[in-house]
Amino acid sequence: MNTVNREGDLLVTTGEGELRFPAVWLRDNCPCAQCRDPGSGQKYHDITDLPPDVAVETVREDGDAVLVMFAPDRHRSAFSRRWLATHALDDYGDGDGRTEDDKELWLPPDLAGRRPEVSWPRYLAEPAGQIRALDAVLRLGFVLLTDVPAVPGMVLRVAASFGYVRETNYGALFDVRVEPAPGNLAFTSREILPHTDNPYRDPVPTVQLLHCLRTAADGGDTGLVDGFAAAAELRATNREAFDVLTATAVPFGYIDKETELRASQPLIELSPRGRVRGVRFNNRSAQPVRLPYGDIAPFYAAYRRWAALLARPGRQLDLRLRPGDCLVFDNTRILHARTAFAMSAGSPGRHLQGCYADLDGLASTRAVLGRGEA
Repeated sequence: MNTVNREGDLLVTTGEGELRFPAVWLRDNCPCAQCRDPGSGQKYHDITDLPPDVAVETVREDGDAVLVMFAPDRHRSAFSRRWLATHALDDYGDGDGRTEDDKELWLPPDLAGRRPEVSWPRYLAEPAGQIRALDAVLRLGFVLLTDVPAVPGMVLRVAASFGYVRETNYGALFDVRVEPAPGNLAFTSREILPHTDNPYRDPVPTVQLLHCLRTAADGGDTGLVDGFAAAAELRATNREAFDVLTATAVPFGYIDKETELRASQPLIELSPRGRVRGVRFNNRSAQPVRLPYGDIAPFYAAYRRWAALLARPGRQLDLRLRPGDCLVFDNTRILHARTAFAMSAGSPGRHLQGCYADLDGLASTRAVLGRGEA
């Protein structure tokens, strides 16, 4: 049964209870051809075009449709019950799929026997293979594509299969190997602790790809840490430290002869509803934090606790990438690390190629593929 309350809003009764919809919300979201372009679905009107005193005047049912007439302009709209239930206003969540509520948080033992892995030939040949890979990035934060031809430039083709390459000062594609005069510690054989890339950029690239062309004879293993799971643990065990890190903007920077980048953001980013939406952590690129004197000690205590939590061995999933393996991961959630490796005389050494892309393109590709699902 559908009714109108005294505020002029719509009340819709469903099997799960009563749903409430303010008149102005319904009028703004009218799906009729007068209000929306039939091709694009985009609205013709601006919010200021709607009557400021809009109200539901009458409501009736026609099968699955709820027919509404509004006052004072007597505009008529038809909403399906399914659409109304899908867009219920209470308990709405954050809506974009990017927060911890839409993820499966993990520790390495949780992935035993089900590490997200898809072969590149299957990914290309079967929509189900591509869906499985993209779902893994969106849900778990990463996927390992195997059997990608170990030839230079293939990482760009992988990125183009689900989105668009984000070109940066490192180029469309970058090589991760030992350089004689490295501008970044990633281009050495040193151990690299868990971190996210490009924290000095706003916005950061949200997807990173690393494609293995050659392994090191000894060392050079890759580690992955679920930053959302770590943030959830910090919130549960030390709320004071969690609150400090979500409220303090930390400056990051990168400078070379041709580039100067700076960005200040919290180490743990929250959505407007207070849910974890992103992590940003890279001690190598952190700049001096400027806070009131009395806030420095609490910040460093929280910072130290967070760093220790991220580096805890039981949190890190260890992988040894083989030639042809391509790792695709969410750079706003998954921290990656590397063990030190030895350089053998006469050996060309470990060589990965990487590039950046973004989650919106990946999520869009997944959504379009989903149109073909039963």
